[in-house]
Amino acid sequence: MNKKPMQKLGTALTCAGLLLCSNAYADSVKIGFVTTLTTPAGVIGKDMQDAVNLAVEHLGAKMSGNDIEVLFEDDAFKPEIGKQKTDKLVKQDDVDFVAGFIWSHVLLASRKSALDAGKFLISANAGPSQLAGKLCHENFFSASWQNDQTPMALGEVLNQQDVKSIYVMAPNYAAGKNMVAGVERTFKGEILGKDLTKWGKDAQLDFSAELAKAKASGAEGLFVFYPGKAGGAFMKQYQQAGLVESLPLYTVFTVDSISLPKLQGAKMEGVLGSKNTMFWSPDLDTPGNQKFVSGFREKYDRYPSFYAAQAYDSIMLINSGVEGAGGDVDDMDAVRSAMEQANFDSVRGKYTYGNNHFPIQNFYLREVTEDADGNWTNEIVSTVLENHQDTYAEKCKL
Repeated sequence: MNKKPMQKLGTALTCAGLLLCSNAYADSVKIGFVTTLTTPAGVIGKDMQDAVNLAVEHLGAKMSGNDIEVLFEDDAFKPEIGKQKTDKLVKQDDVDFVAGFIWSHVLLASRKSALDAGKFLISANAGPSQLAGKLCHENFFSASWQNDQTPMALGEVLNQQDVKSIYVMAPNYAAGKNMVAGVERTFKGEILGKDLTKWGKDAQLDFSAELAKAKASGAEGLFVFYPGKAGGAFMKQYQQAGLVESLPLYTVFTVDSISLPKLQGAKMEGVLGSKNTMFWSPDLDTPGNQKFVSGFREKYDRYPSFYAAQAYDSIMLINSGVEGAGGDVDDMDAVRSAMEQANFDSVRGKYTYGNNHFPIQNFYLREVTEDADGNWTNEIVSTVLENHQDTYAEKCKL
């Protein structure tokens, strides 16, 4: 049994009205969760934080009899700060698990800090190709996907819909490059143009020049990956440019439950009917997802995003490992073996892990629709890929 006394955690520990702080000397499972809680991208981190707190609540604030301690840290959307916060979690706070990570460049900067310290590292979003391939590690697990997979599914959708040509736009950083590589890997048509726009501190938010080039290219479709604030800015400009009818939009990680209320409020009607691909959807009919979505909507009065779904699953994955080890988080072999089984009610339904500890799972075509209450949301249209494994697993030596 893990015998660590609970420390005074100040504002970093979110008790969230749960029983997280009830016994100052109880055995505990300590989870450090790194995400973005400030900057305009903080809305994503807040969605993940809310999902983590819901997961802890659904677990009764216990994992195999151990109290759950969650320490949230803000990476401020910067790799160097993410690494600093990860260093703090493993050296000062001595957490058992480091989880979270929205951004691939932040995860890549932080991975050695966690893994070299002998901690489990659980990505609740970022899925850079390096960690799926040559940099895979026995103590790294993904609760999401490898970056290329979702756009690979979209490439298949384009083929199925007989789209012959596309124009491509994405931000110029690790995940953006992975997204472009993914759609290029499966799309059989012609790519008539490609723009990788500035990302990071001074991210480009004016896409008028790129949209003009896309229109002039004569492409039959526009593929876009723009998460967070950039996604909202892009969608507004796409509609203002009058491209809804002439240049159909296909997206990944752009039109989600975070952006849709804002787009609906701004009357961006061109979003309705747009297509995107994802491993998950709010209407996915699995027991774990029904409990998650209904609980999230009841607690927070909004639809959860895929970021939230993955964050929720990351806690449930950790719980499966702790339970499999009989509550002894110091028995890393037992925890690891249990997590490799993915034996829990995932929001995505039953899935398996590949040798690189990335999920082998289904991917779906979704369409933006209006629900019975008038809220814009995503609904599943069809299954595009079944039990799909990323292409980098063969480079992993585990």
